[in-house]
Amino acid sequence: MAKELPERSAVKVEDTWDLSCMYENKEAWEKDIDKIFQLVDELKKYEGIVCENAKNLLVCGKLNDEIDMHIQRAYNYAAQLYDQDTADSEHLAMVSKIKTKYNEVMSKISFLASEISEGDEEEIYSWMDSDSELNLYRRDISLLFRDKPHRLSKEIEEILATSYDCTDVADEVYSVLDNADMEFGEIKDQDGELVRITQGRYISLVSSSDRRVREDAYKSYYASYQKYKNTYAGLYYGHLKSLKFYANTRKYDSTLHAALFGNEIPVSVYENLISAVNNNLDKLHRYVDLRKKCLGVDTFKMYDIYPPMVKDVKVQYSYEEAKALALEALKPLGEDYISHVKEAFENRWFDVYENKNKRSGAYSSTTYGVHPYMLLNYSGKLDDVFTLVHEMGHSMHSYYSNAKQPYVYSSYKIFVAEVASTCNEILLLKYMLTHKEDINERAYLLNHYMDMFKGTLFRQTQFAEFELETNRLVENGEALTADVLCKMYFDINKKYYGENVEYDDSISYEWERIPHFYYNYYVYQYSTSFCASVSIAEKLLNDPAYVGKYIDFLSSGCSDTAINLLKKVDIDMESSEPINTALNVMNSVMDEFEKLRGF
Repeated sequence: MAKELPERSAVKVEDTWDLSCMYENKEAWEKDIDKIFQLVDELKKYEGIVCENAKNLLVCGKLNDEIDMHIQRAYNYAAQLYDQDTADSEHLAMVSKIKTKYNEVMSKISFLASEISEGDEEEIYSWMDSDSELNLYRRDISLLFRDKPHRLSKEIEEILATSYDCTDVADEVYSVLDNADMEFGEIKDQDGELVRITQGRYISLVSSSDRRVREDAYKSYYASYQKYKNTYAGLYYGHLKSLKFYANTRKYDSTLHAALFGNEIPVSVYENLISAVNNNLDKLHRYVDLRKKCLGVDTFKMYDIYPPMVKDVKVQYSYEEAKALALEALKPLGEDYISHVKEAFENRWFDVYENKNKRSGAYSSTTYGVHPYMLLNYSGKLDDVFTLVHEMGHSMHSYYSNAKQPYVYSSYKIFVAEVASTCNEILLLKYMLTHKEDINERAYLLNHYMDMFKGTLFRQTQFAEFELETNRLVENGEALTADVLCKMYFDINKKYYGENVEYDDSISYEWERIPHFYYNYYVYQYSTSFCASVSIAEKLLNDPAYVGKYIDFLSSGCSDTAINLLKKVDIDMESSEPINTALNVMNSVMDEFEKLRGF
């Protein structure tokens, strides 16, 4: 009998998140949706007269904030209920409803941005100069003026606002298919017990020290994706065509330009990352050769990329042990930071363990006026401990920004979203290295640090390159079939991992399992954030005065450009320096590992 996951109803309450902090129940959620539309009706009264005077503009700004706050809360509540059990049809219906309502709201209030961007800039700036309340919106309004070349007429904006309900379908179907419908078969684990492969269990199985287990898991997992390659290709192609449609309609140079423009990130930052990493692939090839030597295999396969390179080291941590490690490792961030981490552990900010039909992976979700929430699928691996502090980093970034910024500037840009989370991972690693004297344990941790470079810097840049190339093909009018996508992914994967790997067709289907390809040029920011975090962690550990500067960064939301906010903590992501610095650190980590292992 295969090991089965528990039903959601069987999970201990203390191991689940407490969503009642957002809404007491579904009825309260429904009432709040009604309130949203009452606020929308109030805002609609100003249609055509938004910029008639400073008072109207201020009232509209406040109403827009309130509408957005309520939508954010209503969406997060429904989405998190759905994520805890993706087979629950009631919660799926709630997600569908709020998405539809969101698009209705956006359509009804789309006039606001259009009217402001078409207003008299000189007059509006003079109003802000003389009105402190209105001046709060200066940066927000200036971004609307910046966006003016890409904003369309009121009528077209209304149509575009309603269109997202249709163009989001590919992402929605992908989520249901990948999390609820896909089945990956059963294999025997290293104890000979039959175990069902799930999204949550896959990495654990393919990280097994038993090569037969990881080979069986790898082949069974990707055999399932192979069966549905045409379905996944159709969904991804549909998603990319929608990106092309919006980029063209709004007169952006490309889908990349469209995606980065809103975050005020130059396209050169994305292209520079791919170029810099491609120029340093020798370091990833060195890592593969080192891994092959440690595993003692004659031929290196892609399913050999996950298991530990160091044997006979404890790799299981209870959730209580993980929490204790987090509290110690994050002490360099100060007493105030630690007090909020304790609050998160004590007050059910986490949904901890995997259950049947629970969304895979992990994330942090923030709602203004409510504490952050974190979804985990904790199984006790070292990676799970790092995931815990990673998501805590996101949550503390949100907590500080929400506490210190008005709503309009509380949501930090995606470009800096992974900085705080990855910095926490590095602090945890440094703490564990400092408190481990055993050679094998230190080597194991250095192995993990190398894996962070492989998984966060190289792998995410590999994804970013694939995403860029697939978008460019669609922009050039070429159709993306499953065979085209599989070949492209295979070739990029081979370039990254080198010639000393024996490849098979299974890796060609890996792109199908990456949900971030539906996030619109998101993944490159894992890489850039990691590079920034390597430097920030060192400063935090070596300069006590830097902590205050870093907390100010966490508290800044989007009150300035992401590039400028990083410069305030001495990181310049417009240069190659942070990338090259991180890659040099990887080389030094491999040097230290080789010394410990006697290579």
